[in-house]
Amino acid sequence: MVDHYEFANLFLRYDLKVDEWSALPSEELSKLIGERWKTTGVRFMSTNHIIMSFMFVFSAALKGKSLFMPLRVLLTGKLHGPDMGSSVILIYKAGNHGVVARRTGTYRDCLPPSRFPSPLLYALIPRRRLPSPPSAPPEMESHHRRSNTSSVRSHKPTRPIALDDDSTKASDALPLPLYLTNAFFFTLFFSAVYFLLCRWREKIRSSTPLHVVTFSEIVAILASVASFIYLLGFFGIDFVQSLVLRPSADVWASEEDEVENEVLLRNEDARKVPCGQALDRSLRSLPPSATIVTAEKVFDEMRMKVMSEEDEEIIRSVVTGLTPSYSLESKLGDCRRAAAIRREALQRLTGKSLSGLPLDGFDYESILGQCCEMPVGYVQIPVGIAGPLLLDGREYSVPMATTEGCLVASTNRGCKAIHLSGGATSVLLRDGMTRAPVVRFGTAKRAADLKLYLEDPENFETLSVVFNRSSRFARLQGIKCAIAGKNLYLRFSCFTGDAMGMNMVSKGVQNVLDFLQSDFPDMDVIGISGNFCSDKKPAAVNWIEGRGKSVVCEAIIKGDVVRKVLKTSVESLVELNMLKNLTGSAMAGALGGFNAHASNIVSAVYIATGQDPAQNVESSHCITMMEAVNDGNDLHVSVTMPSIEVGTVGGGTQLASQSACLNLLGVKGASKESPGANSRLLASIVAGAVLAGELSLMSALAAGQLVKSHMKYNRSSKDVSKAASS
Repeated sequence: MVDHYEFANLFLRYDLKVDEWSALPSEELSKLIGERWKTTGVRFMSTNHIIMSFMFVFSAALKGKSLFMPLRVLLTGKLHGPDMGSSVILIYKAGNHGVVARRTGTYRDCLPPSRFPSPLLYALIPRRRLPSPPSAPPEMESHHRRSNTSSVRSHKPTRPIALDDDSTKASDALPLPLYLTNAFFFTLFFSAVYFLLCRWREKIRSSTPLHVVTFSEIVAILASVASFIYLLGFFGIDFVQSLVLRPSADVWASEEDEVENEVLLRNEDARKVPCGQALDRSLRSLPPSATIVTAEKVFDEMRMKVMSEEDEEIIRSVVTGLTPSYSLESKLGDCRRAAAIRREALQRLTGKSLSGLPLDGFDYESILGQCCEMPVGYVQIPVGIAGPLLLDGREYSVPMATTEGCLVASTNRGCKAIHLSGGATSVLLRDGMTRAPVVRFGTAKRAADLKLYLEDPENFETLSVVFNRSSRFARLQGIKCAIAGKNLYLRFSCFTGDAMGMNMVSKGVQNVLDFLQSDFPDMDVIGISGNFCSDKKPAAVNWIEGRGKSVVCEAIIKGDVVRKVLKTSVESLVELNMLKNLTGSAMAGALGGFNAHASNIVSAVYIATGQDPAQNVESSHCITMMEAVNDGNDLHVSVTMPSIEVGTVGGGTQLASQSACLNLLGVKGASKESPGANSRLLASIVAGAVLAGELSLMSALAAGQLVKSHMKYNRSSKDVSKAASS
């Protein structure tokens, strides 16, 4: 077995094989040690070793490290991998700074009582002088000589310490090993307290005075008091002192302590038997400005700033799987700190850098519990402005978050053409979010019975009252059913105010299903959503029946504007629209895709305003129509979009950036005058932006300018390979 001071010295010098270890930060060295000794540990030969290890590990624990570390040392008498990093550094630094006695002296002679966590521990340390260690093996001596350089001659080299057993016995301090002594006093304290509580309960029941005690009760009282004093002296005194005196966060790095310890060392070196002779301090030290590259430092300059020792311990816990990554926010109470720790743990697990993903500059509290789980940063997407879009007599500057070149410019050109032609008009046809659960019965007849019950107008009022309890804005509009054998699909449609409304309608549907269970006890609810809604999937039911907001937007573009701004003709646009958007889409078997690129504009506006980007699937259902009017001189263009799913409250709309974009459009938050007005206006603006985008892209295709414009605006002139390597 290895003495722990010997182990600290030899581990740092020979196992790490890093001559510049003294210049490394404690966090870097601690991580290296923990990685090397994950599964193994060093068991101490005597009670003295356990006591000394516990003192410094416990002191570190009270100053911000894990309280489980000293308990593991006490109960097992062994340092394990997770504790190696900090405990070895603490013990070795303590020896170098005059806090721990050297191996050729005694434990107690060199230790002032003020440096102990507890006076009881100071009393437990024996005054016995320990034997000097034998010399090291020849190969270790040769390695030691090779590691010395001229820069280390200021230190007085000594011979390395051998790895043989220590002659000190466990009876030097206590009759039992320390972990057994602690277990004994813990057991004694709780047993005595339990015995006294039971006795006092019996006295209360029998109306016996509590001050009348028996011999066994006196023994129990004395045992509880004695064990309490022992435990208080062992665990409590330094904790109280740390609260009252509030020592420095890192006593080992204190400059004043280092100066004081250097003076003590010089005084001690003048004695006949120097206290620090056993620890080899002949290692080379580097100037503070030197750059140290370790095995753990994977990303060099790209790496995050050095974290505190407490954060480093949490990171190691996440990496080893002891702490779930998803629980960091609740455990730490600091979302920004949790994201930083999770990010660093991810980099260490994968070996990949996240240096290009920003971390700072974002309010992580705002997404907790509503937008994103386990964040490690945020993605930057540029936001461009198209417009002004003249729609229904008002001008709107449309924010578009996209990384596709030409998209904002093209939409902006369409807005200009609409504005010069007098603007566009929009009509809202329908406003209702849907949810369709699937239920199953024993027979198809029972499923048909429920279908007839739900579609009976006489039952609608009752169902509406039950449904509307879910929210003060929810209003049930209708229920349509589809049967497949003994399975029934119920498509509920309801008004949801300014919210997109998925959660609102789901709660209302659950209320109705609970209500129907009383009349249809054999109904088996398979799922709250049966895909007859249909959400985030292209579906004919949305194309025909609509979902969310159904909007039609139109404009008449003057012939002069078509020629001068759009650089094409009315006849070319009409012909291209028929052959591309109508015939071409039909040939492809498109479902709701009778347009040029409606999803481009929908996605860009959705991301900028905090909508659900996945609902772009059904929201982009659009048919674009173009027709020559006014004797063929002007162009009538329209877009019909039956399922625009937007909201101005809830979800991503509450984030600062997205909220600013909604405020730009004048639709931020809920409408106080008319519930749902803001979300309906936002849907109309989306349709107007799609109209502008369709008009501009179709013109570019008709004029043969698509490839030319993309080569000009959608191609980077930078050498990406050089930029990545720089």
